[in-house]
Amino acid sequence: MSKKLVIGHLYPDLLNLYGDRGNIQCMVKRLEWRGMEAEVKEFRLEDTIDFSGLDIVLMGGGSDREQMIVCSKLKEIQKDFKEYVEDNGVVLAVCGGYQLLGNYYQTSDGIITGLELVDLYTEQKPGRLIGNIIIKSDLFDMPIVGFENHGGRTVIGSNQPLGKVLFGSGNDGESGYEGVRYKNVIGTYIHGPLLPKNPMLCDWLLARALERKYGDSAEMTPLEDREEKEANAYICGRFLKKE
Repeated sequence: MSKKLVIGHLYPDLLNLYGDRGNIQCMVKRLEWRGMEAEVKEFRLEDTIDFSGLDIVLMGGGSDREQMIVCSKLKEIQKDFKEYVEDNGVVLAVCGGYQLLGNYYQTSDGIITGLELVDLYTEQKPGRLIGNIIIKSDLFDMPIVGFENHGGRTVIGSNQPLGKVLFGSGNDGESGYEGVRYKNVIGTYIHGPLLPKNPMLCDWLLARALERKYGDSAEMTPLEDREEKEANAYICGRFLKKE
């Protein structure tokens, strides 16, 4: 009997500003290529979420207005979502979803209360941080590449970043770090979408979910990823200056 992962996509009608369905599709295909199954469940604001039935949760990006709409709903799911995270549930939160992981997001229109899943906060500052970004994560040999576009500056405190910025702005344009890692949670401003450009990160999330559900990730056989590696090398060669 093949192994199966259930992927929950939170509020795709509101938090899909940067094509986050591409991240879902990437996870589904990389499971299928290994002979495993994937079931995707999309949750709207009116839906009840049973986190005990989910193996991976994706929370994508949205505008400040859309995040404000989601804000009140987050209070209802916070307790169950927190228990899921503390039980090593796998979460990918991108851009606006990354901001919602934290305690709050201070905007010019008011405070958006976060999920308080990770001890971080975001404040809106003048100017947007926009452009290609490359980071080095200690999780992988290959750099993580993508695009960032955010007005918020995120402070992660003592939490571990996803990686060190080699090119681009990252969390706040000052610290030199991008994203956050907490247990099996990844929060990041990188989109493009993120996972098709960075298959090693996709596999990391899948492996954590398989380990949590089945006790191992033995069936995570390597895939060729030749084109993805070539694209990564091109981006790094284009934006990282060679001395």
